[in-house]
Amino acid sequence: MSAISWRAAPIWGLMLALSTGPANAQGPRVVTLDDALALSGVAEQGDAPVTNPRLVGPRAETDAAAALVDQARLRPNPEMSFEVENIAGSGAFSGLQSTEYTLLLGQRVELGGKRSARIDAAEAQAALMSLKSQLTTVELGQLVRERYIAAVAAAARYDLARDVTARNEELARIARVLVEVGREPPLRALRADAALAEARARLLEAEAESLSARTALASLWAGPEAPLVPAQFPELVPPASLMSEVPQSLRYRVARAESTAAAAEIARQRSLRIPDPTVSAGVRRLEQTSDNAFVVGVSVPLPFRDRNQGNIAAAGARLRAATARQAVAQADYEQSVAAARARYRGADARVETLSQSSLPQAEEALRLVRIGYRNGRFALIEVLSAAQARDTIRETLIAAREQRGLAAAELIALAAQ
Repeated sequence: MSAISWRAAPIWGLMLALSTGPANAQGPRVVTLDDALALSGVAEQGDAPVTNPRLVGPRAETDAAAALVDQARLRPNPEMSFEVENIAGSGAFSGLQSTEYTLLLGQRVELGGKRSARIDAAEAQAALMSLKSQLTTVELGQLVRERYIAAVAAAARYDLARDVTARNEELARIARVLVEVGREPPLRALRADAALAEARARLLEAEAESLSARTALASLWAGPEAPLVPAQFPELVPPASLMSEVPQSLRYRVARAESTAAAAEIARQRSLRIPDPTVSAGVRRLEQTSDNAFVVGVSVPLPFRDRNQGNIAAAGARLRAATARQAVAQADYEQSVAAARARYRGADARVETLSQSSLPQAEEALRLVRIGYRNGRFALIEVLSAAQARDTIRETLIAAREQRGLAAAELIALAAQ
């Protein structure tokens, strides 16, 4: 066995392990795009709880905001106070003979629409957190689709590298035979062996890239191992409505909800300018005469210094910032839709041309050159040139399909309402 064959032995062992891996019950599972979306929690699975940390956090924030709405609806608690006067003095007030006991029950009365403003602010914040949770799910779905497309492209490139290696192995074998019978100079065999070594190195590189892409995909649901993906690209079709018009985006709705929440916060802060009186009523007992008397009182804070002006100004600034983000979000959305739409249409046109015209012609040219090479009518360099042209088209087709899938994934996310 030659030195090149000895170096190739580990490669073919890895290829054999990869080809037999799916049949092994203990090997990684083969996942489709739908499986990946389900594993990540993007696709609903009935009543099954969501365990993906990427989704648990935002949904917990939504639950917290909903709980704060219930809290905002509650009224202030009543207050109870108990006072003892004229105790342990001197003269007539010595001991407990002149003691007075006062029991008061007070209730703070909210004025200026504080409760309604508080509820409105909490409900606006809950709506905002719900939209942000939906946006997180949409963004995770886009990331799953993009990484799945990248993993499929890496698997397709691995298949391409494996085909190139097998072809170069066959060419090297034929070249050695032709050199032995004197139909080719020894340089031809050396060149074929060099091309084979390069193809095997590329095969190892493609296998490493495929593993890296599959590991990145599994990280989206904290998978323990990198799953296997087929080398066929899934059919991702962007929404038809987005290909002809620009609807309102989820990101714009989030920005608008931020503006609504900021406006509600201004109303809440303004309501806090008005002081709330506390009305109290109770009973007083005079120990010396054993008499009882009712007591009624009102206490009101005096807003001489603090009228909540700083919080009102801060809430107004946040509203201006949220309004600006709303305008930016819509402009960025329209630009993203236009760019993704152009990338999808361009990649789709390239896929159509390469798959329907360029690749079949290159395959036929390579087939004819290989037949002529076996019959001694063409030189090895012509076979290598035709094969390289065909492989370049295959690589370009994989890249075009990858770009089309990535653009479709972005358009699907942009169309989320």
